[in-house]
Amino acid sequence: MARADTGPDFIEALARGLDVIRAFRPGRPVMSLTEVATAAGLARPTARRILLTLQELGYARGEAGGYALTPRVLELGVSYIRSMGLWEVARPHMERLVAQTRESCSIAQLDGSDIVYVARVSVPKIVTLSVQIGTRFPALQTSLGKVLLAALPPDEVGRVLAEPSRSGVEPRWRPDAAERDAALREVRAKGWAITDEELALGIRSVAAPLRDGLGNVIAALNVNAHAAETSVERLADEHLPLLLRTASAISADWAAYETVPHVTVPS
Repeated sequence: MARADTGPDFIEALARGLDVIRAFRPGRPVMSLTEVATAAGLARPTARRILLTLQELGYARGEAGGYALTPRVLELGVSYIRSMGLWEVARPHMERLVAQTRESCSIAQLDGSDIVYVARVSVPKIVTLSVQIGTRFPALQTSLGKVLLAALPPDEVGRVLAEPSRSGVEPRWRPDAAERDAALREVRAKGWAITDEELALGIRSVAAPLRDGLGNVIAALNVNAHAAETSVERLADEHLPLLLRTASAISADWAAYETVPHVTVPS
């Protein structure tokens, strides 16, 4: 059955193929045909044809007891990052920041009411929520999301946050509109954001915007820490100055990157 609220150019077969890829969850590297069909909401014959197609294309393989995705699936997500070039620009700066703070740092962008992680340099620590490229969290309860929401026109914030989160995470902090707007006004005034266990217990972070050559906010960069190890004062006094310098350096490099022609014209 075709899904509702789609336009005349919507390709149902493509959507079903993506549903099958998304059916593979952490801790479930191998799934039977029945499990894939159930998770994707598809009939078994449809799921089987899609899995066989993915197998032909190199995105899936047959395993004892079912099917598994191959590392080639990573190309689908990495293409987004490569198309921007942001990872290549930011990586050395992020690595230096991690070496200075001994904390993980990430870059995220806004997608509806969520943030989505697009780059990360991590240190091995036990934290409440696992983070990797593609992880989604509710934006308002993260320092990254506050920075990104604060960059929006104030009258657009409510509309964006009205979209349901697709993160599957229930945040601890649930402000009303007045409290939310006050928090974002503070972020706009400071130029950075800090959160203290608003998303989940044990997570503190501080974030700053990344800008293009015109001054537009294109993403946000953060340093996150475990609350048992790093106080809010240390985040603000020690890590924030390093974060702001790093964000400024990445923004400057990105502005320079944008001015370089990326198409070679034959002579």
